[in-house]
Amino acid sequence: MSSSPVAATGLPAREHDQRIARLRIRIAIGIFLALCAALALVPGATSNVSFAFYLMLWITMASAMNICVGFTGYLPFGYVVFYGVGAYGTGVCYKVLQWPILPSLAAAGVAGVLLSLLFAPTLRLRGVYFGIVSLALASIVRLLISNLPDAYTGGSMGLILSNANNPTHSYYAMLAVMAACLATVTWLSVSPLGKALKAIRDDDMAAACVGVHVPRTRLKAWMLAALFPALAGGVEAWYTNVVDPEYAFHVLVTAKSIIYAMAGGFGTILGPVAGTLALLGIDHLIWQKFPVLNLLLLGLVIVLLMLFLPRGILGSLLKRYPRLRQYIA
Repeated sequence: MSSSPVAATGLPAREHDQRIARLRIRIAIGIFLALCAALALVPGATSNVSFAFYLMLWITMASAMNICVGFTGYLPFGYVVFYGVGAYGTGVCYKVLQWPILPSLAAAGVAGVLLSLLFAPTLRLRGVYFGIVSLALASIVRLLISNLPDAYTGGSMGLILSNANNPTHSYYAMLAVMAACLATVTWLSVSPLGKALKAIRDDDMAAACVGVHVPRTRLKAWMLAALFPALAGGVEAWYTNVVDPEYAFHVLVTAKSIIYAMAGGFGTILGPVAGTLALLGIDHLIWQKFPVLNLLLLGLVIVLLMLFLPRGILGSLLKRYPRLRQYIA
């Protein structure tokens, strides 16, 4: 007698797979709701909300990066450009155009999506070529913004949004952006669009043969992946009241987004969250105990993680214990 899960449940294979998929999504949604609820309580429990704020920011950045890498197979080294344009979109609209803060944040998202459309021709490239071109374009955008007249972007000094100071409201704005990003990634994992993206990632020629419009499908994912870092950059500018060209377009923003997502495991919706929680928590502890050796020790942790868990925390866990696939999305 067969001992397979299908035989044990007495269900056809297709129905069995659908039940497992629904179970994984329910577990992921439950974890995300619990995380959002816990973070929503932080401002009422303590006045020091900085760690929680940046935890939400990096979860958003890592999860959005997962749309690029985990779903489409693209690794953009210049991913920071969307974050930086979002920060400047908010800063210019609020400081220069005198818009209210919420429309300014919406403008950040629009700026990110429009920039993704402008960069869409680069999607014809693959692998390291795409990564290098995206990095070069990010550098060009940073130089263009830095060299615009000071009256528009503040030049090399950036912008100060002193009148926008409201840490509590900006905190909950980042919570909303993170929740929207997690909801989008969860939806994408079970939607026809997400399945088409995974088919393209695995073999774009085969996907085209079965009727997937490859360029259009890639573009949709690219626009989604650009929206959330742009919004995160805008909210972070509101939170700190500063838009600085060096920080807004710093390559470390891209590096952290990749590292945190990779640490949890690309291609899973829980992976970027787990990776960010683990590495940001370790970074915080190292900074408290060994501030002078912070970067050295954190780099060592990342090297060890990549050596012993090359698929990330959840990816390696799923490889070692395949039965967990029915619980981890």
